[in-house]
This record gives sequence, structure tokens and C-alpha cells, in this order.
Amino acid sequence: MAAGFFIFFEIRVRALSLRRLFGAVIGSLLGISGAYLFSLVLRNALPDGPSRSVLQISVLLLMTYIGLVVGASKGDLLNLAALGGVFTGERASKRNTKVIDTSAIIDGRIADIAETGFLEGTLIIPEFVLRELQMVADSSDSSKRQRGRRGLDVLQAMRTNAQLTVQIAEEDYPQIREVDLKLIELARHLEAKIVTNDFNLNKVAQVRGVPVLNINDLANSLRPVVLPGEKMRVLIMKEGKEYDQGVGYLDDGTMVVVDHARRLIGRSVEIAVTSVLQTASGKMIFGKLDETPKPEPIRAVEVSNS
Repeated sequence: MAAGFFIFFEIRVRALSLRRLFGAVIGSLLGISGAYLFSLVLRNALPDGPSRSVLQISVLLLMTYIGLVVGASKGDLLNLAALGGVFTGERASKRNTKVIDTSAIIDGRIADIAETGFLEGTLIIPEFVLRELQMVADSSDSSKRQRGRRGLDVLQAMRTNAQLTVQIAEEDYPQIREVDLKLIELARHLEAKIVTNDFNLNKVAQVRGVPVLNINDLANSLRPVVLPGEKMRVLIMKEGKEYDQGVGYLDDGTMVVVDHARRLIGRSVEIAVTSVLQTASGKMIFGKLDETPKPEPIRAVEVSNS
């Protein structure tokens, strides 16, 4: 029984953050100090005997336990950085901790981003995110099932990558039903950032003061800058919403709307950019057919000797 208690105690200590552990130590010391003062009162109030000794030991254990629990719960309020550089390591590591959302795993681009080294630090996969991913992979809908299985494959590739540090977090919040709110609470507890491409989660997390790394924002920022007047070649793939418009796409997926190009579907044309529209989902480029006259080729003139 004693061995089981020590094993359980060791597991709980490992799960505590440094601030909570430091708070538990301070709380237990204060509890012991209070128990000692209380025992002095009992020594003068009760006659010497076994009952007094048992009461003193009981008070010592009770107050030590109360100080331990209260100190651990209030440990997050401590500012360990003010005590010197010994405790700055944990704060630096927490800054490099990222909590991964289900949508980011299913999207798949996070594996490539992390492999290139742009996403450093510890990547945390919550247990409730794994459950949600498993539910998507077991869905009766074939499209959802395919996306869920792709997310599981991406997660497996990330865990087998020796350059990445991926951990499974078992923390759960039964009182919170929504997965997005659980993610925000976990990121707040770990002082971590959330990696996602969910627009609503991005907005809610920002309102609650939790930093977010949005993969869609990163992709949009990496797209080439296009200015009005520039020329480019694009393949017209379908008709647009407005009259006589044609729609094509760049290699990065940017939509290009071309006026008077409906008749040119299936052909690659030269266009001149007229405007660029930035939307929440990305950029849209508007253009028109390049009607700049091309110089005529120089013809060779035969000279007769007659």
C-alpha cells in the first residue's frame, strides 16, 4: 500500500508545473508552521498523554495537507521570473508550446510546416482532440471518414518524425462541452499558442486573450504580391458569376477572374491585372485580357539582281 502511495505521489508530482510545485512547497511549509503554533496551544491546554500526541499529529497532517492543496492551486499566481534566472527555462519552454487543433491536423499542412523548422517547440495533441479525430475517421459519411483518416496519417507522420517533439496531453475539462473552449482552456493553462485554421476558434481565442497561429493566415502571407498593371498567364478553367467572365487559378490556388474570357475556357491567356481583393479566405485577382499590340515580325525582303 505504501509503495502504491509513493508511485501515485510521484506521478502527480511529475504532472505539476514548476510554479504549482513551488506553491505546494510554500503552502506545506506554512501549514507545518501553523500546526507547530497550534501544538504549542494544545501543550498548555491539555494534559500530557497519548490523546494529546495523537491530536497534535492529526493537526500537523491536516494543516500540512491543506497548505499543500491550497499552495498548489494558487501556484499559477507566482512570478518565478522575479526570483532569478533559475526559473526562466520553464517560461521559455512554455512560450514554445503549441496546442494543435483538429482542423489543423486534418488540413495536413502543419506536418510540412513543422518539418521545415518554422514551427519549433513542443507540439501538444490533447486527448479530446484525438477522440474527435477518431469520431471523424469512423463517420458514416465517406467524405468525413476520408478526412479523418488523412488526419490520423498526418498525426502518425508527425509523431515518427525525429525532429519534432509531439506530446499527448491527457488534461480534460468535463465541465466544458465544446472542444474549442477546451482547447482555449488548455492553452491558457499551459501558456501555449493554438495552431488552427478554424476561423471561429481563431476569433474566440483572441477575445479570450489566447494567442493563435492560423495556418490560413500564414499561407496568405506567403502568396506572391500582385500589383495592378502586372501581366501574367493563366488558364481559364470555368465561367464566372458575372456576364462573360472567365475564372482561372494560380499555382498556389489564388482565384483569378478575367473579364470577357468566357469564350476562352480551356485556353491559356495573357492578362493584365486590374485589381486585387483581400478576403477572409484569401486573395482574389481581377484582370482583363491583355490587348497590347505585339510587334510584327520583320519579314525578309528578296532583292532581285535583274
